Amino acid sequence: MNLPFATSVALTLTVAATLALLMERLTIKPLLKKGDLLLIIMVTIALSILIRGLLMFKFAKDPYTYPPFTEGEPLVIYGAVITQQTLWVIGITAFSIVILYLFFNKTMLGRAMKACSLDIKAARLIGINVSNMVMLLFIISGLFGAIGGIAITPISLMEYDKGAMLSVKGFCAAVIGGLGRGRGAVVGGFTLGILESFTAGYIHSGFKDAVALLIMLFILLFRPARIFGKTEKLRLRKF
Repeated sequence: MNLPFATSVALTLTVAATLALLMERLTIKPLLKKGDLLLIIMVTIALSILIRGLLMFKFAKDPYTYPPFTEGEPLVIYGAVITQQTLWVIGITAFSIVILYLFFNKTMLGRAMKACSLDIKAARLIGINVSNMVMLLFIISGLFGAIGGIAITPISLMEYDKGAMLSVKGFCAAVIGGLGRGRGAVVGGFTLGILESFTAGYIHSGFKDAVALLIMLFILLFRPARIFGKTEKLRLRKF
């Protein structure tokens, strides 16, 4: 649309947050009452396929490009070339991590959301509106997903079906570090990125995207507790 950068960012964040809100209100909220987790997963996958199809008809299959935020000479460290856009990605990632940490640990709203993730019934008992917390979490997820897309588009381009593989890699990073553990997801993401780079450099670039799936399969089979997780054992007590 050839819009100014600031306008494009604002529209991207708005659209992503709105789509996340609509998805939660129209699909997730009604299904949560039934308590069928498998059904919720199937519906979200179906919606993802539908959205990709609509994007393909609207924007076709050609990749879209966007210029880097800043132009300049890349940074070379021991033979590794790091572009300025990569530095932007690292900076935006660090900023996002700090903001999320402060929000979930230092604000009442963030703590209320954490309480809902730990025990929904207990959260309701102390007066937390669980429905509103879930809605806000979806909006926050949409916003930070959009921020990630904005940051990496100048590097990896953007296509109608790009989100599927990015979702798999994001989920793999979370699985590596332990679901629900912020620091684990950060370490998992950097670990996955480094392994993908080594795979592309020393084996073949075609195998890079398969690394996430192989790592996730290996962890789920041999270390279900993940890096920072703890294996939970069921303890039976006699009354």
